[in-house]
Amino acid sequence: MLKKFLKKSARLPEKSSESRRKFFTGAAMATTGAAIAGFPMISVAQSPIVIKMQGAWSATDIFNEFAMEFVKRVNDMAGGRLRIDYLVGGAVVKPFEVTDAVSKGVLDAGHTVPVYWYGKSKVASLFGSGPINGCDAFQTLAWIYRGGGLQLYQELLQKLGLNYVGYFALPMPTQPLGWFKKPITDAKQLKGLKYRTVGLAADLFQQMGAKVTQLPGGEIVPALERGVIDAFEFNNPTSDMRFGAQDVIKNYEMGSFHQAMEFFEIAINKKRWDSLPKDLQAIWQYGVEAASQANYWTAMDNYSRDLIVLKEKHKVNVLRTPKSIFQAQLAAWDVLTKKLSDEDPFFKKVVDSQRDWAKRVVYYHFLNEADFKLGYEHIFKTKIPG
Repeated sequence: MLKKFLKKSARLPEKSSESRRKFFTGAAMATTGAAIAGFPMISVAQSPIVIKMQGAWSATDIFNEFAMEFVKRVNDMAGGRLRIDYLVGGAVVKPFEVTDAVSKGVLDAGHTVPVYWYGKSKVASLFGSGPINGCDAFQTLAWIYRGGGLQLYQELLQKLGLNYVGYFALPMPTQPLGWFKKPITDAKQLKGLKYRTVGLAADLFQQMGAKVTQLPGGEIVPALERGVIDAFEFNNPTSDMRFGAQDVIKNYEMGSFHQAMEFFEIAINKKRWDSLPKDLQAIWQYGVEAASQANYWTAMDNYSRDLIVLKEKHKVNVLRTPKSIFQAQLAAWDVLTKKLSDEDPFFKKVVDSQRDWAKRVVYYHFLNEADFKLGYEHIFKTKIPG
């Protein structure tokens, strides 16, 4: 049939180039139609959009595994159209420089915490760990996503000229008071102590009389060995054990109000974000939410196991922080929060938003919550310290 068609077309009278163009266009359309009748089409594979993301974490830190839980979820859901390539801290920029690198486009994306850039504005720490109002990390993350926190965060980015889009993941368990050469039993022992922490926690411990140095996790042990610091906190039993805290100090105090509700900040350069199709933006955003829960599961598994390893294998003296320290921290938070609120109306605006949320949400929580500690002590016939 095709042979007859071509033979017939060869007898067509000469026409203008315009007519010939129309004829061959029509023939091409007829050929395309053949695919509908069952003939295969040749498709060209589309190259994935590649996003270069760097974390703020040293190579051995479990935080890189948390970042990779996010990366895997996005890459799997994107179906080959988007690929995140993850790099550990220091691969391109230093841990405290991730935010600026993402904003400037040196990195496409970053996995960090807002307290690492609170030097730009102390308000940043309110989206990581700030004054105590009764909310735990889960309830504070709920404030971010349902209580207006995300909008205030976006307002802060705009005020500072930070050119990226950010979302939050992993409501972190309360961070330990830290590692000390001698157990801290009284807040007076903090006076003059050379102590490592970050964010508003630095202001808090300075208010309590400590001499604070802010360092990324990978620099803590070397600073301790050089005498730059006497004591420190980082985040959790797993991270602390992996960078060797147990090899240099043996007293580990659990529980504190200095960083009781922190999260990861997953940031992507605004220009790169705007260039993504809407469905890939949705995959990114919901990938953060999915990773947030997966991160918590991974944290519970690892942190609890490694705390036992610290106690039983490394003979670390694990203690509960005395209630008097918590009370001294609350008093220091009162002074610090008022001072910063008086100095910066936007700081006050964020604190007030958090307190409005806490007054309603935490009231419900404690009125309704079961006494799980009582249940644990009943089943295991033991008393939890403190």
